[in-house]
Amino acid sequence: MKTFCFNSIIAILLLICPNGMQAQTSQIELNQVELMKQWVGTWKTEISKDTFEIQDIRPFGTALEDDITIFTKDKVLNSIKSIWGYDKATDKIIACAISNSSPEIIMVAFWFTSKNICKEVPFQDISNPEKATIKWEWEIKSPDLSICTYSENNKVVNVLTYTRDKK
Repeated sequence: MKTFCFNSIIAILLLICPNGMQAQTSQIELNQVELMKQWVGTWKTEISKDTFEIQDIRPFGTALEDDITIFTKDKVLNSIKSIWGYDKATDKIIACAISNSSPEIIMVAFWFTSKNICKEVPFQDISNPEKATIKWEWEIKSPDLSICTYSENNKVVNVLTYTRDKK
């Protein structure tokens, strides 16, 4: 009888207090729109010796617009314009870009997995990002420093350090 009462008390406590059991599995909700705003500003990186990239990211309502210029010394190699917006259905940020050197639209999806880590894949891989052959991972080290790791086929190809220009 003691065993039955003890087991009954345990069962009742488990039914009444399930919150303690779920604490390990709950994840913090990340506000992708608010986290996206961390990118606002002008960012610079050296792509390779004497080749640089400048990104000028500005608010556009609750979205962002971006002008990217890739240049070497005084020669512009490429200019890219993009807009970034939040897609509620996927809980991801979608960016659409077009380059002055090609009429093709480039689309990517990205999302924050923590307050300072952002994953990015080509848009066509949005439904299965783990299988994407091309991936970027951004780590925001500070408000003025970001590291971008570019991978192809799960092998790191390039790591770029972006610094915010404090005009």
